[in-house]
Amino acid sequence: MTDTVHINTRIRRNAETLSEALESHMMKVFAPDARKELRRFSAGEAAELLGISTSFLRKLHFDSKIVEVHTSPGGRRHYSAEDLLEIRRTLEATAKTRGAYQRGRREGDKLQVLSFLNFKGGSGKTTSAIHAAQRLALKGYRVLCVDIDPQASLTTLFGYRPEYDFLNSGTIYDAIRYDDPVPMADVIQKTFFTGIDLAPGGLMLQEFEHETPQALLNNTQPPFFARLATSLQDVEENYDVVIFDCPPQLGYLTMSALCASTSVLITVVPNMLDVASMSQFLQMSADLLDVVSNAGASMEFDFLRFLINRYEPNDGPQQQVLSFLRQLFDEEVMVAPMLKSTAISDAGLTHQTIYEVDRSQFHRSTYDRAVDSLNLVNDEIESMIQKAWGR
Repeated sequence: MTDTVHINTRIRRNAETLSEALESHMMKVFAPDARKELRRFSAGEAAELLGISTSFLRKLHFDSKIVEVHTSPGGRRHYSAEDLLEIRRTLEATAKTRGAYQRGRREGDKLQVLSFLNFKGGSGKTTSAIHAAQRLALKGYRVLCVDIDPQASLTTLFGYRPEYDFLNSGTIYDAIRYDDPVPMADVIQKTFFTGIDLAPGGLMLQEFEHETPQALLNNTQPPFFARLATSLQDVEENYDVVIFDCPPQLGYLTMSALCASTSVLITVVPNMLDVASMSQFLQMSADLLDVVSNAGASMEFDFLRFLINRYEPNDGPQQQVLSFLRQLFDEEVMVAPMLKSTAISDAGLTHQTIYEVDRSQFHRSTYDRAVDSLNLVNDEIESMIQKAWGR
């Protein structure tokens, strides 16, 4: 008993020490009570996001056809995300082809719900999910991020502190709990990133895992696998795409996300240990999905893809593993891999993404390589969403 108390005390002390250190780090990164702000984008970045040339963008300004934007003392234009949305609306109004600039849902299109998941931690689920969400938002899509990981890394990347901001309430758990759930709209938070809303995660989500066995015994309705889908129904008209960041385990939360999803992206680091772990994950997933499917869950996906993460093109063994996966799964392996990049990890030190940081903070070639890789991945995801809508 003495040893147990001693260990518990030591763990608690370590937890408190780490919490204080993280709080100090956050205070250095962000001023007290401050929220993150999204940077402005250069004319070149703006043109690429809008799908036009920089010369055409300049002509639009010259002809006074679009809003004026922030101009530096040197005469360079810089565009906020709100500016991009306004310009996109203006271009769409005069476009000959519907949806040329506003590519989100149209009447009759179903909400696209994407789950990023893997059984193994460290496979890049959160990094992939947030970069996909931000790229889609910058291209004009209305995005809802749903953080169903109790560790709440996605929530943290949006500038919140789950252990303080959502200690006892305010997370997605409140919308899916069995005892008096609240409407999804009550937990959704606006974020600093134009076009993205967030249903936060936090430690309270672990209660869902603990409470579900009893709810199954009591036949509580809706059942666990339908609770996320049910909660989304009230807000789905507000969004084009929903992105789930799933926990690194095949529990009730992940199963509920899968049953609410229209598509699945399984992140894979190309080494044999991760592939072996993924093999177990797929087998367990198939067995459990059979059970919930027999219980009435809809299990039809528009697409399922393996997203290769942290790929190093010059690494021979990784090349062999990627070739192995392509032989096995063919087109289910995404064409574009997400490259391993120091720029992505360095941005993460200040709880930022590549799309948030300015190019000047990095060596240009390192930054450009990371951005190009992310754009290829996320534009491939966008093309699959468009195909699911029949275009």
